[in-house]
Amino acid sequence: MILKSLSLVNYKNFESQTFTFNEKINCFVGNNGVGKTNVLDAIYHLAFGKSYFNPIAVQNIKHDQEFFVVQGHYDKDDKPEKIVVSLKRGQKKVIKRNGKAYEKFSEHIGFLPLVIISPADRDLIIEGSSTRRKFIDTVISQSDKNYLTQLISYNKVLAQRNALLKYFALNHTFNKDTLEVYNIQLSEYGTLIFEKRRAFLETFIPIFKSRYHSISNGNEQVSLTYESHLHAADLNTLLTNTIHKDKALQYTSVGIHKDDLSFNIETHPVKKFGSQGQQKSFLIALKLAQFDFIKAQSGVNPILLLDDIFDKLDAQRVTQIIKLVDAENFGQLFISDTHEERTENAIKQVHQSYEVFKLGHDLAP
Repeated sequence: MILKSLSLVNYKNFESQTFTFNEKINCFVGNNGVGKTNVLDAIYHLAFGKSYFNPIAVQNIKHDQEFFVVQGHYDKDDKPEKIVVSLKRGQKKVIKRNGKAYEKFSEHIGFLPLVIISPADRDLIIEGSSTRRKFIDTVISQSDKNYLTQLISYNKVLAQRNALLKYFALNHTFNKDTLEVYNIQLSEYGTLIFEKRRAFLETFIPIFKSRYHSISNGNEQVSLTYESHLHAADLNTLLTNTIHKDKALQYTSVGIHKDDLSFNIETHPVKKFGSQGQQKSFLIALKLAQFDFIKAQSGVNPILLLDDIFDKLDAQRVTQIIKLVDAENFGQLFISDTHEERTENAIKQVHQSYEVFKLGHDLAP
């Protein structure tokens, strides 16, 4: 799968810009604030129907403009594909494939496999469990359409159960039978999601460890552990056993919406004991493992976006990453960096064709 060209209209800081891409490596270089990351985000937008960096859709429209349009032309399975994402203020976002709008955005997820590695990924380490669950869900949903549907259904029932618990508290009442209806539904969806997450991580964790071993040159041991209430008991039992707690809290305290991943280096939490370089290596290994998993599931090389990944990495780790990219069939890469010379030196080690786009304040490549 190849992204051949990208057109932006009123997207973030771009008024109107078109890029024609190399089939292997494309680099965007320039000072901070000129739009390098915005180009990568536009490519992400085409794959997922939303921004990686700013989930508030209307804020991706250029200041003082009424709409944005992002358009990409692809070659996939030897067929041309045209994807357009557009948004007008006060209206719903529209995603079109070859001129036909999707009824549900979830139908588009996974059609254009893509992995992004960015400084923003540090949220996976420093933020709460919801960020790490989102990572799991993003990887699985790119290859399993039913998973996203089941997750949406679970969250809908969860919201209804929480609303019922608040109603009970507000009205000093309680109806066990009504609550049991939600317990059964939550248990049904939650068990399916738990089993899929567990199966995914059984495959994913060894890939991740192998990736980290390559990046760190085998100097450090890391671990990734799936934490879930459902390891201890089935969800229906858990919901029954915690009813008094849930009534007091007025929300559902157990379930797959509390799942988490534990990140450790040499048996200690990466968040507290990992250096900046080790944390960055951990995150890059996570994302490269994501790439490997999606490739294995889809049979397609995902597009790989590398946003400012050379920052805070020592020369040896940069070299290891470049060697990985050179040694394997990685498909199409997009790289952003503030240091043109550093980028050129790095990609010259990779025996592939490449294009460098120099972005200035005039936004001309």
